Amino acid sequence: MEVDADMKINIAESNADIMQEIPFAFTTTAEAIGAVADDYAFVGPLKVEGHIVHTGSCWRAEGVIRCTKSYVCDRCLAPCQEEQEHPFSEEFRRTGEMADDEEANRFDGDFIDITELVRDTVLAAQPLSKLCKPDCKGLCPVCGADLNQGDCGCDRFVPDPRMAALQELLAKNKK
Repeated sequence: MEVDADMKINIAESNADIMQEIPFAFTTTAEAIGAVADDYAFVGPLKVEGHIVHTGSCWRAEGVIRCTKSYVCDRCLAPCQEEQEHPFSEEFRRTGEMADDEEANRFDGDFIDITELVRDTVLAAQPLSKLCKPDCKGLCPVCGADLNQGDCGCDRFVPDPRMAALQELLAKNKK
């Protein structure tokens, strides 16, 4: 597998031909583009496919990133892997061209580098909570059993601390 650390697309042939699609495909790793985190990892390659089109006023890069994320569930601590697809669509303008959009992606020459776009898309798409499934029950706070495997039978009742004074009165009245 050949890894592309820089994902540069040659747009020289589309400069004069408006609306011509230039396809691209890259294979890279999360480490090669700086898409690393402390609490999860991308295993295997990141596959980037798409096309770029000269619209007359800018170049639009559209495509999808496919990857596999490996992480530990926040609730039950089970190791998990998840296949992900992240679509992207961004506009690029040459440096120095007048445009209303000051935040547009800029480039020089005949190559558009989408490395930062891919890294930012993959990292921004990650959810804050990492769950093995949406209804994960987590671990029992008493014995540590995985509640997704079944109920452990522990008494997990936690009294409301705001009612502590009332519970003390009830306990005194029972004596």
